[in-house]
Amino acid sequence: MINIPQLHTELKDKIQYKLDQKAKPIGSLGMLEEIALRLGMMQGTLEPELNNPVMLTVAADHEVVKEGVTPCPAEITWQQCLNFMDGGGGIGLFSHQFGFEHYVVDAGVDFDFKPHKYLIDAKVRKASRNLMHEPAMTMDECKQAIENGRKAVRRFAETGSTVVGFGEMGIGNTTPASALLSVYAGLPVDDCVGPGSGLNTEGVKHKAHVIKTAIKKHGISEEALENLARFGGLEIACIAGGMLEAAAQRMAVLVDGFITTSAAIAATEICPEAANYFFYSHLSNEQGHRKMLAHLNGKPIMQLDLRLGEGTGCALAFPVMQGAVNMINNMTSFDEAAVYNTANEVLKTK
Repeated sequence: MINIPQLHTELKDKIQYKLDQKAKPIGSLGMLEEIALRLGMMQGTLEPELNNPVMLTVAADHEVVKEGVTPCPAEITWQQCLNFMDGGGGIGLFSHQFGFEHYVVDAGVDFDFKPHKYLIDAKVRKASRNLMHEPAMTMDECKQAIENGRKAVRRFAETGSTVVGFGEMGIGNTTPASALLSVYAGLPVDDCVGPGSGLNTEGVKHKAHVIKTAIKKHGISEEALENLARFGGLEIACIAGGMLEAAAQRMAVLVDGFITTSAAIAATEICPEAANYFFYSHLSNEQGHRKMLAHLNGKPIMQLDLRLGEGTGCALAFPVMQGAVNMINNMTSFDEAAVYNTANEVLKTK
């Protein structure tokens, strides 16, 4: 059992009062105020900080691609990982732009990587199994993937990081993500499946058939961990573990799109308290993502019609979080701005 600390709710009124004293109409900075309030309660302070941001793009392959659930060749997974390690791709670009230290986490890529400064070796096996015919992972493999994710995050928490973003890379991984949404949220498979990286209408129907076949074969367990092992993927389990460890360390967790949000669902099914530390960076253009956020009662920071993954949404949302922190720490108050009397009351109550 992972111990997730409670928020410092005893500070809620004090943090809210500080926000309300800023020289603005109460609540007029909307979600920035919500972010600042939660960060303060997470960290137990009226002056929250976002230090040493790290981005973890967790990668794995999936044998279910043999069923034709994606038009993309599996080799793209390892090729893109090499690209990311060298600072390439969307996530390499945006991580550099917005100040993240970016790492690729190999949770189960079907490739033998050479050691690299920005590679974390967390490989459990080469690719999750074909979930249409057998569980994607054994229970031991699933637990190991979770532990590997926890270990990776602990490393950065111990060196002072207070924020971690999670992305993914894995050809075929919208299939396990869709399966997990259906299983955990109790939704029809057809409502959870989308085109992923380019399927046509018939392809989407076939993907749904593969998932339905898997659920019928393996059944739905009452245990969250067992469902993750049956229908998930190595990178999804690794991300879920990393999210749980980050919450245990009171770190802010930036969640990317469809696949990483499936990991967030798995993590909250294992430890519901972890959700207090999750910030959903954006609303993906993958149709099931809106349903995921509804299941989690999650509010996206942005809506940019992204569907790339990799952690790109996390990187793009981070400046908004920085704005929230800068606002609560440095924005002038009514007293500091010398806004008094009638004008003061009007601004406060507008």
